Amino acid sequence: MKNAVALTFTILNNLITMDFPEYKQLIKGLKHGKSLPTAIYLHKSCISECLPEALISLINKTINKLEISENWNLIKLYKRDFKFTLLEYPSFDHSSYPELYKSHTIDIFENTIKTTDYSGSVNPPILHRKETFVLPSYPDYELFKELTNEGEQIGLYQNTKSIGFKKQWLNLIKRKGYKLDEQGRLHQIAKIIEPIRLETPETIQRHLTAINRDRLSAPFQKLAKYGYLNGDFSILDYGCGLGDDATELAAHGLNIHAWDPVHRPDVKKTPCDIVNLGFVLNVIEDQQERQDTLKAAYQYTNKLLLVSVMLANEAKQEHFKPYKDGVITSRNTFQKYFSQAQIRNYIEQVLNVKTTPFGQGIIAVFKSAELEEAHHLELQFQNFNWQHITQRPAPKIINKAEQKSLFEKHHDLLSDFWQHCLHLGRMPANDEFEQSSAIRHTFNSHNKAFKLLQGYYDQAEFEQAKAKRHDDLLVYFALSLFGKRKAKSHMPARLTRDIKVHFESYNHALEAAKSLLFSISEPANIGNACYQAHENIKLGEMNDNHSYILPTRFLNQLPAILRVYIGSAAQLYGDIDDIDLVKIHMRSGKVTFLKYDDFNKKLPLLTMRIKVKLLEQDIDYFFYGDDYPNQPLYNKIDYLHKDSNEYKSQQQFDKKLAAMLKGVEKAEWPNWPILQKVFEYWSVELKRDKFFKK
Repeated sequence: MKNAVALTFTILNNLITMDFPEYKQLIKGLKHGKSLPTAIYLHKSCISECLPEALISLINKTINKLEISENWNLIKLYKRDFKFTLLEYPSFDHSSYPELYKSHTIDIFENTIKTTDYSGSVNPPILHRKETFVLPSYPDYELFKELTNEGEQIGLYQNTKSIGFKKQWLNLIKRKGYKLDEQGRLHQIAKIIEPIRLETPETIQRHLTAINRDRLSAPFQKLAKYGYLNGDFSILDYGCGLGDDATELAAHGLNIHAWDPVHRPDVKKTPCDIVNLGFVLNVIEDQQERQDTLKAAYQYTNKLLLVSVMLANEAKQEHFKPYKDGVITSRNTFQKYFSQAQIRNYIEQVLNVKTTPFGQGIIAVFKSAELEEAHHLELQFQNFNWQHITQRPAPKIINKAEQKSLFEKHHDLLSDFWQHCLHLGRMPANDEFEQSSAIRHTFNSHNKAFKLLQGYYDQAEFEQAKAKRHDDLLVYFALSLFGKRKAKSHMPARLTRDIKVHFESYNHALEAAKSLLFSISEPANIGNACYQAHENIKLGEMNDNHSYILPTRFLNQLPAILRVYIGSAAQLYGDIDDIDLVKIHMRSGKVTFLKYDDFNKKLPLLTMRIKVKLLEQDIDYFFYGDDYPNQPLYNKIDYLHKDSNEYKSQQQFDKKLAAMLKGVEKAEWPNWPILQKVFEYWSVELKRDKFFKK
């Protein structure tokens, strides 16, 4: 074994002439090229002048070893990974926005290459700001600067996350009222809407933003989900609009106060445990007033402030008339649209606090550290409802008849007690079990009741529950570290008991959690855990050495490392209850959440894709049906258990659909608008899950 390992490293050392820390230091010292958070891009023409000899030697040796084509003209040098990518842009010199033809990503340490061919793509990646890739001495450097400048003049670079592909870039140019002429220069075809000028802010009809509701608003639904509407907290709805939420909560007997400057100005504002500032900040056009409103709501908060705003992408905003830092709608109301990152940053800067996302556009600020820790602790256990499935006959003991009689007489009480033991992975304390007094009255103590149950329930089940709770706690502490929360000084009593049973000490638990958190940075760890999860769950889509996609309802069954990996992404995004699938990227430090119109359908349509980039601590949103056509989930059967009736039904549906798409490679099956044309060709109509002849 030692000889084999030595031989492996000898082979690698012939190729790798430096270690990763040295590589990182050289990349950090580069002064030229287009620098992004995770990589630096350089044109081939300036490599000899911009890169140190050691780095050039490493690149050349790697290219020669792997026998890569010399057609590439750009190189991408990663800052956080020991790899680089060679990019082929054949039209770099003569196209204003050249299309990517092929890329070769080389992992230096593993001595592997991954080639991606975009030559047949109708929507390939494209290049902007070409002057950033070359030196000023490059022949067309000034022309490249002119191209970038004319794009900046009409606002093409305001949202860089939506311009990386050809179709989105051309659509953006069109929305700005321009097109590309034969020389690739911008040519105006329609007048761009000019910002309107309002005489005074009073002409904005702010009161029209209040709406009637027949159900609780989204922020109050989140409060209900997390148990904050259980009657234990006083609530102030700050800017309540027409007050439908308050009316509903009052009917349930909650201590609710509702104030609004237009609809309920006479209600006295009073400090409360929870303050809801729901969809208020986005309708205030004056920036100073917006800040003052946020600060005022926070001052009335005792424990938890919940702030909600409207989110929207750039395409949606361009349907309205610009005004100040927002838009004016057709009803002459003001809307300031945010992204998830923007609203979190705004709240944190104005209030000088840390925020916790509860959902898309719904942000929590905990004023009570104890409540915050209780919230994060509960997140790890709320979906875990242990159902025991085994029971064994009572063992032969001296007082068998008496013990059996006692067990049968108090079966329901003991069953509930056992369920609490399984849920906690330990015996509950007196204040953790509602019927504790009955247990102590009948059996003298929890210990004696638990000892009795050992003769009737399989102890392997309890050991499994104990191990599960141990992992739950590790995940909780690891996510606390990721969120930079200091749990020790604000630990609920239940958590203190958990640590005493499941760990040697708090510090021991923290060290184990640190090790778990750091382990998610190793792609091999994520990959191995994905294969393990796929083997255990036996469903989902496994893309070898790349990603694993599975339904979110199985997240609690994943290995602890994947729960931390996904949980870290959820801390950046928020509540993922409405997400249908999660894609675990094994190697790139990303997690993608996928939301469909109705996942219960045979052919769900993708409506939103949220890509969380853990390394950059950033999120990309992709809206389908708006920016992109809806994408059908053609392989839903991969997410169903083979022994279920739903699986058999899905098979029959898929067979009919495949017959209509015969001759087309499955990887190229069309998006929803094109699929509808396929249905028209076959003279059928898809209604819910059935095809009907027209």
